[in-house]
Amino acid sequence: MTRMKAVNQIPESLMKELQNYVQGKSIYIPKKKEKYDAWGSKSGGREALARRNKLIVEAFTVGESIASISERYYLSIETIKKIVYGKR
Repeated sequence: MTRMKAVNQIPESLMKELQNYVQGKSIYIPKKKEKYDAWGSKSGGREALARRNKLIVEAFTVGESIASISERYYLSIETIKKIVYGKR
C-alpha cells in the first residue's frame, strides 16, 4: 500500500467534500474490483492445485481407492470425494 498526499492526487472540490467527513486522518481507498488479481494467480497456487486435483481424478479413474489417495496427498476423505465427484 502506497501512501501519498491527497492534495497532489485529487481535485480541490473533492478535497473540500472529503474534509466534511474526515479531517487530518488517513483513509484507505480500495482498488476497483476489476483491478484485483484472482487468488493464486501471481504465486502459481491456483495452477498447482489444479494440477494436483487433476492427478487425484486420474488416480481415481484408474481404480485407486479414495482412502489411498487421501493418504498419499494428506487430504481428508471428504476432500478427495469433493475433488473426484465435483465438476470436471
